[in-house]
Amino acid sequence: MVRTLTNKTFALSALVTASLMVGGVMASDKTEPRNEVFKDKFAKQYQSWHDTAESKEVIDALEADPNLVVLWAGYGFAKDYNKARGHMYAVTDVRNTLRTGAPTSAEDGPMPMACWSCKSPDVPRVIEEQGEDGYFKGKWAKGGAEIVNTIGCADCHEKGSPKLRMSRPFAERGMAALGTPFDKASRKDKQSMVCGQCHVEYYFEKTAEHKGFVKFPWDMGTTVESMEVYYDNLQFSDWTHAVSKTPMLKAQHPGYETWQLGMHGKNNVSCVDCHMPKVTNAEGRKFTDHKVGNPFDRFEETCGTCHEQSKEFMVNLDKERKAKVKQIQLKAEEQLVKAHFEAGAAWKAGATEAEMKPILTDIRHAQWRWDYAIASHGVASHAPDEALRVLGTAVDKAADARVKLAQLLAAKGVKQPIALPDISTKAKAQAALGMDMKKMNADKEDFKKNILPKWDAEAKKREATY
Repeated sequence: MVRTLTNKTFALSALVTASLMVGGVMASDKTEPRNEVFKDKFAKQYQSWHDTAESKEVIDALEADPNLVVLWAGYGFAKDYNKARGHMYAVTDVRNTLRTGAPTSAEDGPMPMACWSCKSPDVPRVIEEQGEDGYFKGKWAKGGAEIVNTIGCADCHEKGSPKLRMSRPFAERGMAALGTPFDKASRKDKQSMVCGQCHVEYYFEKTAEHKGFVKFPWDMGTTVESMEVYYDNLQFSDWTHAVSKTPMLKAQHPGYETWQLGMHGKNNVSCVDCHMPKVTNAEGRKFTDHKVGNPFDRFEETCGTCHEQSKEFMVNLDKERKAKVKQIQLKAEEQLVKAHFEAGAAWKAGATEAEMKPILTDIRHAQWRWDYAIASHGVASHAPDEALRVLGTAVDKAADARVKLAQLLAAKGVKQPIALPDISTKAKAQAALGMDMKKMNADKEDFKKNILPKWDAEAKKREATY
């Protein structure tokens, strides 16, 4: 069958051809990264997505809890860690954080390209254009002018369509490792899987074949214990702790994993049911609200569709659960902070690697479990029982490390208790670790002033050819 081109179609085809002839390019056939392209066709969804910009407040988690500076000593999170904001700020916040440094060239800076991987629909676009080898190769700054559109439509949907998709090959492989490939999953499962592309635990591979690739550590399961064994078998560590010299694991944000273990996950209540509910617009039509946020803000469309209790009851219950989780979280932190400094004292007293190995293993496992729980956004709501269980094991393992340290320090003739520095504020904790925050902040301001405008100008020039 031969199709007859209309004048309009022919003109469009000619325009595209002419554009290509003068050096124009097309956005990927699979991914249109510019969210504003869809603002008319999917107006209600677009506007509600845009409303995630309302979460303007920057909350400094290190200022609120200076223990974190010590727990992450020697790692980027000790420099800067703010609580997550709405999707509209994903690119802005990763550019602004001290963790990504102040690179002056594409080959400069502390972080790899993989740090962009959950921030933008430009990520699948670049992977489609360059392959995963091309995308993951190099430093974070290499992607500065490429990764510019914040989390949006093409991260979760097929191009120009409401149909859900897995836009990242590494996420698709991760889901398949759990036994249900995305294309075989139910729509309900797909709704959570697309969120699980980013709201998960992951690490950057260090193998020669896949150096710097993002991988989900799910080959043995998604519980805190199974991932711990997985990492131990690889002898993987994210960094070496600056005080205790422990080979550490940094949990990212295993929300998908902890959601599965809670009552909502076990009852097949998807992420979308609570965070992106169906709502009714002014014309009486239903649509999916893309203002991802607190379910209590839209209680009748979220919690109220299943729970008979009042909003007041549910809010108070949630507060009680959060308070219990916070209480044991702080107990774990207190034990871990002391364990790190006591381990540092043991090294100074001449402890050997053989003497320290079981102690460092306890510290590694304790902090991994603490981090797994607290880094899981909403864990007190998603899986409070699992959070309390995991944090309880963190306290126990940290205590085990401290008992062993007390014995070792006594054998070395070290007077106890070990004196701890003043870490009562973020600034004091960073100073105690010898961190030059004045220089880091000055370098970052120079970067924002001199480098970011160049990235934006280059991106604008490229997108003008689409």
